[in-house]
Amino acid sequence: MDRIQWIEHKICTRETAVHRCNALRTTSKRIVFTNGCFDILHRGHLEQLASAADLGDVLVVGVNTDASVQGLKGPGRPVNREQDRAFQLAALLCVDIVCLFDEDTPAQLIEAIRPDVLVKGGDYTADQVAGADFVLRHGGRVEIIPFVPGYSTSSLITRIREL
Repeated sequence: MDRIQWIEHKICTRETAVHRCNALRTTSKRIVFTNGCFDILHRGHLEQLASAADLGDVLVVGVNTDASVQGLKGPGRPVNREQDRAFQLAALLCVDIVCLFDEDTPAQLIEAIRPDVLVKGGDYTADQVAGADFVLRHGGRVEIIPFVPGYSTSSLITRIREL
């Protein structure tokens, strides 16, 4: 398998992601899940992903589809298409599985994956994290990674438009 194929192999359907996680769980791997739009990948995203990966053995990243991002962020978003965003994330060494989801929240995907650790960035509190109740009820934990000041996609888009 060449490197492009290796990257593309990490991007999978919900069903394949669940199958892979179930297989990994049988070998006592700790599954970590995080999600986001990841519209324009920046240092804040990268630090969150690396920190999330440190919390377990396998990092699964849920990525909002284009329709989902537009519904959440409004017209003009996303800047990058869903397949390009998924490919960028899958190219990262700390990311093991990338799965698109079309709903407003990843709650259904989280329930299907059943992660041991659910991670969100510091702009959230644990009670605001979609799927947190499910993960906690099933013996998992929720971790909030501190927000990296000065990095946000919205502010980056604003700066680009001002150029």
